Amino acid sequence: MSRTKKNITGKPSTQEQVFSQKPSTIIGVRHKVASFLGDALMVKSIKIVKTLKTEDGWEAIAEVYEDSAFIKELGLQTRVKDKNLYEVKLTDDLEITAFEKVSTLE
Repeated sequence: MSRTKKNITGKPSTQEQVFSQKPSTIIGVRHKVASFLGDALMVKSIKIVKTLKTEDGWEAIAEVYEDSAFIKELGLQTRVKDKNLYEVKLTDDLEITAFEKVSTLE
């Protein structure tokens, strides 16, 4: 049995209003991309820097801070992070169809 908090006025909160709308809102896209990249890349620092509606659905570019591949290769322990850009493509129903690391923000 799940419990949800209700506000005093009985009206849905702003967050509830956002998520009760069509799933393909720009905020929904940003949440989906951040969640997906967090799970797929096992990182915590993700910043969506571009979100674009296309004919086929949505495209997003995210800045992701990952452990430095060079430092890992050397076997050194450090907190140095590399900033990488990832492009993620989604359908109108927010299904991830592709993602790849890109080198530049166009």
